[in-house]
Amino acid sequence: MRFTLRIDKLTFEGFRNIQPGVLTPKPGVNILYGDNAQGKTNLLEACWLFTGAKSFRGARDSELVQFGKQQAVLTLQFQAGDREQEAEMKIAGRRHLTLNGIPQKSAAAMAGRFCAVVFCPAHLSLLSGGPEERRRFMDTAYCQLRPGYLKVLSEFQRILTQRNTLLKTIRSGEMPTGAASDRDTNALLDVWDTRFAEACTKVTLARAAYLRHILPIATELYDGLSGQKERLGISLISPVNGEIRDPSALCDAYLAAIREARAADIGAGFSTVGTHREDLQIEINGTPAKTFGSQGQQRSAVLALKLSEASLLREVTGEQPVALLDDVMSELDLTRQDFILNHIHDWQVLITCCDPVAIERQTGGQVFHIQNGEIL
Repeated sequence: MRFTLRIDKLTFEGFRNIQPGVLTPKPGVNILYGDNAQGKTNLLEACWLFTGAKSFRGARDSELVQFGKQQAVLTLQFQAGDREQEAEMKIAGRRHLTLNGIPQKSAAAMAGRFCAVVFCPAHLSLLSGGPEERRRFMDTAYCQLRPGYLKVLSEFQRILTQRNTLLKTIRSGEMPTGAASDRDTNALLDVWDTRFAEACTKVTLARAAYLRHILPIATELYDGLSGQKERLGISLISPVNGEIRDPSALCDAYLAAIREARAADIGAGFSTVGTHREDLQIEINGTPAKTFGSQGQQRSAVLALKLSEASLLREVTGEQPVALLDDVMSELDLTRQDFILNHIHDWQVLITCCDPVAIERQTGGQVFHIQNGEIL
């Protein structure tokens, strides 16, 4: 059974530059318009934080509180799982959250409870930025799809940190804790190499599974965006050559690569091989989009990934996530704009722009004017 996930009301106080107020979006397209730096993106960011993820703008929690205020308070009333729900978030140093009156251990506990997909111009760094941007995209998207993946990532980061600490200690010439000889040191490295290989395997398998699911959706969407004139390609570039669907073979390949790199790792004081070195290769017509794609092609590729992220969430969870689209139409031709607006017509969408006329005419959406951090 498919349910409708939607925001009914967002209230906010002390958040960014937004004046205390209420946003009550309709089930369909909602247009937030106004000049730049008026607070439109801040409203999308406030909604996004309820997914349990960090700010899509890379801001620390402490930076979300309005200057001169002690805390920010956000309340979200939403429909999910065919029932009304309410989440309250207080931001004071970090995020403190309750869901339906029950305190949550962390903001990340909202993963899978309220689902949204966000696009903003900064996401073009998926192509122009370094591999960490593309790894973050895969990990953030998969966490909404499979909230248990958060624990996998956390365990991977813990093991990576501890192995790096051991490598730094050895490089400095000190004897690691618990080791009385070089033989003991090598035995310790053997243990951490095995744990690290196992953790890398779990992360790589999760990312590969996500890409297998998203690839046919993304390519079909890009076909529509380009009028079937261009072809999108996506692949995971792994630092090992193990069979990516076979956990045992992949783990063996990681362990062999990690052991082979041991001398280099000790010399560097950190792990030079691992899933933290993976990358996502995005191509248009067989050539890297990062290097050869036009600005419109790059924007279309990222949009295809983001829209397919939403479509996959709907397929797996049975609920259409809320779409938060910041300045999505700029630098797209009319054909691509029309395709996007037709594709999202039955979603709940919050979309920002400077001029609402074209979007309103095509969608009949609800319009909100944002000026000086206030909804007029």
